[in-house]
Amino acid sequence: MYKNYLKMAFRNLMGNKVFSLINVFGLALGMTCSVLILLWVQDELSYDRFHQNIDHLYRVVGEQHYPGADDLTTPAGPGLLGPAMEKELPEVERAIRMTWGEQTLFSYGDRKFKESGIYADSTFFEAFSFELLQGKAGQVLRHPKSVVISDSVALKFFGSKEAVGKLLKLNNQESYEVTGVMASVPTNSTLQFDYVLPFEEFLQQNQSLKTWGSYGILTYLQLKPGVDPEAFNQKIKHFVKKGDKGERDTDFFVQAVKDIHLYSDFRQGKSNSGLVMYVRLFSVVAVFILIIACINFMNLATARAAKRAKEVGVRKAIGASKGSLVGQFMIESILIAFLALFLAANLVGVLLPAFNDLTGKAVEFNLADPQLLLMLLGVALVTGIISGSYPAFFLSSFEPVVVLKGTVKLNDRVTLFRKGLVVFQFVLSALLIVSTLVVYLQLHFIRTSDIGLQRQNMVSIPIEGDLRTNYEVVKQEMLRIPGVMAVTASDYNPLQLGSNTSNVEWRGKEPGAEILIDYMHVDYGYLNAMGMQLKEGRDFSKEFGTDTANYLINEEAAKLMQLKNPVGERLTMWDQQGQIVGVVKNFQSKSMQVNDMPLIIKLAPRQANFLFARVAPGKTPTVLATTEALLKKYNPAFPFEYHFLDDTFERMYRSESVIGQLTNYFAGIAIFISCLGLFGLALFTAEQRKKEIGIRKVLGASVAGIVMMLSKDFLKLVLLANLIALPLSWYLMRSWLEDYARHTDLSWWIFAAALIATFIIAMVTLSFHAIKTAVADPVRSLRTE
Repeated sequence: MYKNYLKMAFRNLMGNKVFSLINVFGLALGMTCSVLILLWVQDELSYDRFHQNIDHLYRVVGEQHYPGADDLTTPAGPGLLGPAMEKELPEVERAIRMTWGEQTLFSYGDRKFKESGIYADSTFFEAFSFELLQGKAGQVLRHPKSVVISDSVALKFFGSKEAVGKLLKLNNQESYEVTGVMASVPTNSTLQFDYVLPFEEFLQQNQSLKTWGSYGILTYLQLKPGVDPEAFNQKIKHFVKKGDKGERDTDFFVQAVKDIHLYSDFRQGKSNSGLVMYVRLFSVVAVFILIIACINFMNLATARAAKRAKEVGVRKAIGASKGSLVGQFMIESILIAFLALFLAANLVGVLLPAFNDLTGKAVEFNLADPQLLLMLLGVALVTGIISGSYPAFFLSSFEPVVVLKGTVKLNDRVTLFRKGLVVFQFVLSALLIVSTLVVYLQLHFIRTSDIGLQRQNMVSIPIEGDLRTNYEVVKQEMLRIPGVMAVTASDYNPLQLGSNTSNVEWRGKEPGAEILIDYMHVDYGYLNAMGMQLKEGRDFSKEFGTDTANYLINEEAAKLMQLKNPVGERLTMWDQQGQIVGVVKNFQSKSMQVNDMPLIIKLAPRQANFLFARVAPGKTPTVLATTEALLKKYNPAFPFEYHFLDDTFERMYRSESVIGQLTNYFAGIAIFISCLGLFGLALFTAEQRKKEIGIRKVLGASVAGIVMMLSKDFLKLVLLANLIALPLSWYLMRSWLEDYARHTDLSWWIFAAALIATFIIAMVTLSFHAIKTAVADPVRSLRTE
């Protein structure tokens, strides 16, 4: 029976090549997009799931409260927090402290490379399942002068993964013994590092961490089985040591490690959103694109119902049951779906390298993976069943007595259903067009907005080794290099400020109030080099010997302090009293998703970590080559390393850029699939009304009139789709833009452009067959069969 079904299905496909091609190609495109999105979503959802203890691993997060200012929710906490929790809370199996990430120069003989890594407690490898190729999890970080390196680092220095017992010199100072070699950290890990050093060593180098007022350490907990995280959160909410100087008003809670990657944004002490928003968005897009492709099939199948009515009537007359007819049509649909799957699998294989380059991932498409194969077969089966269900039940419901008398006329309900499918397709298409425009405009807004500084042609060089002591000499020599316009330094990249304090006092501040303010240390000429502008007062100057005790503040800080004339006012930070000498216009020191923060700038060149040089356009290669030779002279132990401020800016918005490009591609494909369906319906309508058109032409109808007659019904549906889609898209995109403190406007022309675009797309799609039919010789269409 099924063999006959397959034969008949194959004959039907070959007998209607154009419609079959539209169906197979449309479904294949839909499946290709959906599979690529599902691979991306699967990778995003897999983060950190390889840890054996994943259900018991949590990160401690603190919500710091500051009267008169927004709360700060951050995983940075006191260095004493982990040991205290492990000691005092029976729910804690173990606590693991670690740093955010360090750049360290490793050297072995004449080989020198910078590596990224962390300091972590000795139980790190017992809690987390990072594979150790050499060494025991509980022993590798027991000794202060030990280091665990990745297999790639071991190969780089020793040419072999057998590295235990070897000595590596760190930052050209002390030697550390390799006590363990680990497999390279999986790409789907939120923690990324190439080495691990003992946390006790970091503690010895940073004695301030031994107080409760010093925040900056990450604390992870492995809770015992059966512990309720919500109940545990209530217990640790006010877990602070009372009475210690520097204590902050902080509420603590834990976040599951498996949620960190997707829920990176916090509001009101709750993990609110982050990448999970895009995972949900593109999951919906994947389903929508597949639905659009399925709608094409359903539309064309129901539109062509009249042509298959006699087949159904004859088969029913000779005894075929409704169930067998449903089975036959479902087999046809599933066959098309599997043909589409075969084509889609090949398209995915071709497109995956470009997709990985775009998303920055290393997703694999391995058909030998049973889970992936089952997913693909499931997609094809579900697609075949969904797209074929309505046509199968609709066609099998024809009465043989009626259909064998003549041509079947489709009732209003079927026609309305078909029109509803077209409307739904174009609702989704209009939504995607608006989304594409808004994402593009927001990215354009981010890249072209005045961020309060000039990021172009600015080179950043880390200050390390002998460069710290030779900074002034290097600065003066760099200023003599042709093409170098300015040289300065600061402790942070101006686009990524990372330090703040509440230990600030000014006239009029409420006694005892703790208000969080960002701060940074700079060298002379910083504002000029960065292209920042003064609103009031002056910049730091060597003409004023007391400027080392003075301060600059930004507009937001002046607003916070409610100082009408801030220049000349006294300001105390960390018990160091000085004077405000100038007010700097606000500049974007963090992502545009964050409001401008109050900022204090202090003159302290010795605390700078980055040298910045502004280079004349077109002079960058020459300047870099000369600077490299200069630094080899004054800082020979460290390799020359540099970054561009522009690149930092682009990295800050990489996720938005990727989302924008993906939205463009998926919107284009969704619209193309919709057009394929419209193309097929236009072809069928033109064929169905061939004789009517012939009669109209004989009676004098114009080509333009016939084209409009054939198109107007579809254009009405497109208009209805826009009336539904545009208000919905306004609501959705407004919600997305609200995540940005600074964003583009939702102008009326965006929605007008989407409306016009859908009309043009629909008209171009319809016009091919409409014009072809309108100019055809009416004699041929009026001949009797």
